[in-house]
Amino acid sequence: MTNLTQTIDAYGRIAAQIAELTKQQKALKEALADLGAGQYEGDMFNLGVAEFPVTKIDWQAIAEHVGYSSQLKTAHTSVRQDRRLTPKANVARILAA
Repeated sequence: MTNLTQTIDAYGRIAAQIAELTKQQKALKEALADLGAGQYEGDMFNLGVAEFPVTKIDWQAIAEHVGYSSQLKTAHTSVRQDRRLTPKANVARILAA
């Protein structure tokens, strides 16, 4: 095994663990959905529940409503390069190990 292979496999294992933990966290959050705002105690952790309004402004709709030129849109639009790493389990190798 090369260092790159080990790094890829470690990344994939961690990504799989995070996915499973996220799934478990979502189920637990749904189980706690009926709690009102306040402080709650467990044996090892405390849980604070806060309720607050969230405002989302649709700036694109506002801009389209007041009218904007494509030149203005281009002048205020930025593009950045991004990357996504998507691990996928090699089931045959896992089962063979």
